[in-house]
Amino acid sequence: MYNKDTDKGVLAIILGGGKGTRLFPLTKERSKPAVSFGGKYRIVDIPISNCINSGFKKIYLLTQFNSASLHMHISNSYNFDRFSQGFVEILAAEQTLEHESWYEGTADAVRKNHIHFRSQHPTHYIILSGDQLYRMDLRAFMEAHLRSGADVTIATTAVNRRDASGFGIMKIDADNRITEFMEKPAHDLNIDEWKIPPLARGALPPEKEYLASMGIYIFNAPVMDEVLNNDYTDFGKEIIPMAIGNKKIYSYIFDGYWEDIGTIRSFYDANIELTTIHPAFNFYDEDEPIYTHMRNLPPSKINSAQINATLTSEGCVITESCLNNSVIGVRSVINSGSELDGVIIMGADFYENDAAKAENQAAGIPNIGIGKNCRIARTIIDKNAHVGDNCSINVSGNHYDDGDHGIFYVADGIVVIRKGAIVPSGTVI
Repeated sequence: MYNKDTDKGVLAIILGGGKGTRLFPLTKERSKPAVSFGGKYRIVDIPISNCINSGFKKIYLLTQFNSASLHMHISNSYNFDRFSQGFVEILAAEQTLEHESWYEGTADAVRKNHIHFRSQHPTHYIILSGDQLYRMDLRAFMEAHLRSGADVTIATTAVNRRDASGFGIMKIDADNRITEFMEKPAHDLNIDEWKIPPLARGALPPEKEYLASMGIYIFNAPVMDEVLNNDYTDFGKEIIPMAIGNKKIYSYIFDGYWEDIGTIRSFYDANIELTTIHPAFNFYDEDEPIYTHMRNLPPSKINSAQINATLTSEGCVITESCLNNSVIGVRSVINSGSELDGVIIMGADFYENDAAKAENQAAGIPNIGIGKNCRIARTIIDKNAHVGDNCSINVSGNHYDDGDHGIFYVADGIVVIRKGAIVPSGTVI
């Protein structure tokens, strides 16, 4: 059973994901876990903070695409003292005498780093995704795993029939043991036999009748060694279905907020939802904080602005503007007369000094930030963007097909201004 020594044997492995094509262009120059979220955080801060708050401080992060920004964030944010024996370490894809290829899937990524994990003499592995928004007590997850005597435990969330077609679906018995797995059942397929048993439902919403895998797992270390002794590359599609027949695999039903923010639409909606009075994901939790880079920035300066249901990060300068249902990132500069509604500004990596501003002016380039008298709605503005005066973005009624349009990109009606983009004064998008 669980005791104080259990934590020492647990390795947390956060999967950094692939190319992040569904989050493009936010992933053009950075990996998915490194994308800014909630004004001052990165997506990767969510799973790392869940681990730290649960007492699991041996954390590996597996990456291979555009990892420079992520490396810098991790090195600046997570430095444990020498007595805690904790660490957050990035393991990027590498060529060795045994493996010359890149990660080919979630299981393949873990397999290729097994040599690093074994040196920690783990008893258990917790596998986490790097692009999900949730707050989970991973210690309670581990306790349930140990109580059940499982070889593998999969965190699951209840979904309705419509959403079930987008997930791997689990069939469980009355004891929460998983008996079958189905990958993304077709919408017209009858899966009534896969409904959650009444004894396992608890207080789940009545319309949510099926269990979907969250892509979060606990493996006993010897079992992990065994199930990876093959050429299978993916946990969800191959390893788990193969293991169900000969291993004790249980479901841990998670009934809290959980959102996959791997698309532009889901990422946008999750950010804007943070601005509501009672957001589903709460950053204001004294007992379970979300950790990130301590930047030592000055407080934000608000010069006669009207701000409603908006998050403003540190180091901003906002002058005579109207902000509504927006998320404003660090070092954002918003000039007088501008109106923002449903806008995510990721801020800037630096302040422009007088020399840089003079150089911009000579070249006809706006300064970093939002110029005067702009009207912007339902837009994501990536870092270090230069938006000039009198710009109109996503408020003119113009329709753009999803895809690349030069300095901006469109996905599900959401305009994304690229990182470092120059939007000349008077631009209408």
